[in-house]
Amino acid sequence: MHQDLNNRANFQCQFMFVLPQQNRSKEMKRFEGKVAIVTASTQGIGFSIAERLGLEGASVIVSSRKQNNVNEALKKLKARGIEVLGVVCHVSNAEQRKNLIDKTIEKYGKIDVIVSNAAVSVAAASILETKESVLDKLWEINVKASILLLKDAAPHLQKGSSVVFISSIAAYQPQVPITMYGVTKTALLGLTKALAAEMAPDTRVNCVAPGVVPTHFAKFITKHDAARKAIEGKTLLNRLGTTEDMAAVTAFLASDDAAYITGEILIVAGGINSRL
Repeated sequence: MHQDLNNRANFQCQFMFVLPQQNRSKEMKRFEGKVAIVTASTQGIGFSIAERLGLEGASVIVSSRKQNNVNEALKKLKARGIEVLGVVCHVSNAEQRKNLIDKTIEKYGKIDVIVSNAAVSVAAASILETKESVLDKLWEINVKASILLLKDAAPHLQKGSSVVFISSIAAYQPQVPITMYGVTKTALLGLTKALAAEMAPDTRVNCVAPGVVPTHFAKFITKHDAARKAIEGKTLLNRLGTTEDMAAVTAFLASDDAAYITGEILIVAGGINSRL
């Protein structure tokens, strides 16, 4: 009898320790069997998002304007055991956008997640002095291309699918020298709200607004120690964000863990004040 109780106690203890590990394993495969497109995903935040989704089980489609960048990203992701397809795509090019969707459907037959990350930033001292061609470029890539990509992808989105736009903390307080970049990122906040209503209930649409992350894209800000320290000082956590920080939040919003969240903007900026 005493031995039986000991055996039972040992089994219960083992069960208690094993079960959480099983739960964690399941949690880390939230995208098993799902197909995810991430634009501008061969470097920086986009690459980390693609990597995170892939490590959690997704078949990931990465894209960039340059074939060399695509090839390098494919090499890195495949080395981590991720199922990945690489496609050259400049999001402002209608033919290349269509090809991105066509190649995805040709290989995987569906789309479950779209992360719209592609953007361009042009420095300018004044909005009113910004050339019309620059205004067109900012609007074309940062806003219009996101809409047109979804238009192409919409027929292939599965019920329960998820769209995540990558905006910016700059959306809340556009400032020189990237004021118009900030304004286009503000537009994404409104686009998130509008499309969440339009695409419900089958597709959720949310948005991540990153703080300053020291990537190649933000190099002109973060390469100067004084500027970097000034930004860090504005955060409550006393540090800049990382690409992994942004990937973790994006994966959450894209996953079923966020199944009751749509039309929302999640600011990931270390506590920097953010008000429209």
